[in-house]
Amino acid sequence: MAHYIIYFNQQWVGDHTEEWLASRGPLAQAVVEEMKEAGVYVFAGGIDDINTAFSADARSGTIEITDEPFAGTKEYLGGLTIVDVENDDAARLWAGRVAEACGWPQEVRRIG
Repeated sequence: MAHYIIYFNQQWVGDHTEEWLASRGPLAQAVVEEMKEAGVYVFAGGIDDINTAFSADARSGTIEITDEPFAGTKEYLGGLTIVDVENDDAARLWAGRVAEACGWPQEVRRIG
């Protein structure tokens, strides 16, 4: 078994009405429940607003904590799911299910 991260950048969501976005929640939750039933679920969650981010940097030899994202960027993480599955094909299957439920693209990477 291997861990995979399925994630999206907030900018991939696009512009939608509040009603449309709210309609996606139950669909995404249903996929999470399927993952749990299949025994592949590790973690899933949306990421708070970028304005709540803080960063830690120890490159100078001293730990510096900053109340802002590490680097200014146009894109930032919007949410992630971690699954523990047998192979790339299984990760692709769950990424497709998440993408379908959310209504926006997902990227997948093997962890470790």
